[in-house]
Amino acid sequence: MKTYLIRRFLLIIPTFIGISFITFLVVQLSPGNPLLERMRRGGEGGGVAAATIPPEYVEAMKRLYGLDKPVHIRYVLWLKRLVTLDFGDSYKDHRPVITKIAETLPITLQLSVISILIVYLLSIPLGVFSATYQYSWTDTFVTFILFVLYSLPSFWVAMLLMYFFGGGQHFNWFPIYGMNSPGANQWPLHWWLLDRAWHLFLPVVCLSYAGLAGLSRYARAGMINEIRQDYIRTARAYGHAEGVVVWKYAMRNSLIPIITLLGTILPSLIGGSVIIESIFSIPGMGRLTFEAILSRDYPLIMGILSISALLTLLGLILSDILYAIADPRIRFE
Repeated sequence: MKTYLIRRFLLIIPTFIGISFITFLVVQLSPGNPLLERMRRGGEGGGVAAATIPPEYVEAMKRLYGLDKPVHIRYVLWLKRLVTLDFGDSYKDHRPVITKIAETLPITLQLSVISILIVYLLSIPLGVFSATYQYSWTDTFVTFILFVLYSLPSFWVAMLLMYFFGGGQHFNWFPIYGMNSPGANQWPLHWWLLDRAWHLFLPVVCLSYAGLAGLSRYARAGMINEIRQDYIRTARAYGHAEGVVVWKYAMRNSLIPIITLLGTILPSLIGGSVIIESIFSIPGMGRLTFEAILSRDYPLIMGILSISALLTLLGLILSDILYAIADPRIRFE
């Protein structure tokens, strides 16, 4: 296992370089000019028209930000800074990119980790239940509800939740913006945690329901495939209780498709939280990504995409490790 992990971690380096190079090209060659965007916005305010900007000033700004160099030279310079975790400074406010990411990433990780835990804790038992009662009316009902949930757009669900439970025309049960109430930092820890959970309830619901619907279908399909295997019939023939057969033998081996999806869920939640964070005014990575794209903030975009790529690669390694834990037939050799 040690040799396998060393080999996989070393493989991350060329894979990450390839991903970052393609991403860098796409970002740099995309339409829009970050300098013109910044000058139109006027930096601190009062933007100017593009036609009134002197060409000499534009060229000077390109030299200042290094945009006068060829794309491959810019990529090499960016890669050298990346070795020291220096993503450069944001074009928008000249703050270090790593600082802006460090401020927003923990917020998004809170949403993502809570959502992943809820999705896995609910989808696996739900999938096992549907598989063991295949084609029953309960299985049909659960399948119908999950397909309906999977088809609902997250922004529409967020609006409905805000309307019905966030102080609209019905119930004022949950806050619809921010992470904590004003002055919550002065409260005792347990009250602060309860207030944070109160604020995150609606965003977590919006991030979880689609994943719950999709993952439970994978769990159901994997379980149906396993309970038809010969070793399950053998276990039943030995007189094991049905609960032991299902939960101890079949369920463990049916987790392979679920584990495979784990490697991509966390990065997708970081990217997929753009709409939810914007709707609920949560200052996380999703909203930061959206603002960076609008302002053509190349260093910030590359910093965010690089972290997402690294999380994906680490998630795939974690999936490989969990394969062998879940299924004894899989060996690292």
